[in-house]
Amino acid sequence: MQIEADTRSIPALPKHRGGAWRDVAGILLIAVAGAAGYFLFPDSLALLTRVTALAMLALSLDLVVGYCGVATLGQAALFGAGAYAAGIACVSGVTEPLSLLLIGAVAGAAAGLVMGGIMLRAHGLAQLVLSIAIVQLFHEAANKASSYTGGSDGLAGLTVGPLFGIFAFDLWGRTAYLLGVVILVAVFAALKFVVASPFGMMCRGIKEDPIRIRSMGAFVSPVLLKMFVISGAVAGTGGALAAISTQVVGLDSVSFELSANALVMLVLGGIGTLYGAIVGTIIFMAFEHVVSAINPFHWMTMVGALLIAVVIAAPRGLGGLVARLWTPSRHGERP
Repeated sequence: MQIEADTRSIPALPKHRGGAWRDVAGILLIAVAGAAGYFLFPDSLALLTRVTALAMLALSLDLVVGYCGVATLGQAALFGAGAYAAGIACVSGVTEPLSLLLIGAVAGAAAGLVMGGIMLRAHGLAQLVLSIAIVQLFHEAANKASSYTGGSDGLAGLTVGPLFGIFAFDLWGRTAYLLGVVILVAVFAALKFVVASPFGMMCRGIKEDPIRIRSMGAFVSPVLLKMFVISGAVAGTGGALAAISTQVVGLDSVSFELSANALVMLVLGGIGTLYGAIVGTIIFMAFEHVVSAINPFHWMTMVGALLIAVVIAAPRGLGGLVARLWTPSRHGERP
């Protein structure tokens, strides 16, 4: 009750008129772009499904970093928890796709609860070190528990049943991609509601001035822990989608490299916008796909150069730059 009372005293962030309609238009745009990808790139649906799964990972990272200000490089632990949970459940006999996604979300939320409970005991650089340690521990646990996870060989042999008993998962990835787009749109819409709620404003208030929030009598750690759980559920859903679409789960699903890539995606698109997470994922994956085909040995150098250029030219990411150019100023002028 105390927290709810205090959230009313937190000043709401200024919104332009028609903000709700812009959110609806943005959600529809994501849905239309996803549908267009189905027809424009029919031979690359497996790659596009991977993009939707990693977009959910980037969205989950944005919740923690962009809206709560918690530094982390261990988000792949939550993604991998969902992937392995869905994979183990599938091998054990659960083949219904939506049930596997739910299992992945629950596993990711549980991992987020554990991760948040550990990380929130520290601050600043210590939090970053803890997040790296956590993802390394998850990676080592997945490697050692080979009887369940397959170890370094990966968990293979996943046989996913048809969606609703009708739409089978084929080699072209058509069902997996459409399912991924629907889940991504639904998750994005839900997260838009979460960040605009009093709870979301509380998280942004903690990021901007945690001392002021504490002086109001609110408890900071429980609020951040709730966001960790939500973030874990989103990342776990993405991991489960990746497991369903590829029908194999490897150690790369819980690697530090994946966590670092997710942060790069978020920086490219723009932190604290949600849209930036999706934009950054698309840019990163498209850049990786094209440049790695041209030069498979030095493509990461090009990614580094791109990241430096974006940070210098657009500190708020490409999504923030587009929003700045699109949104008129108070006097009706473009900045």
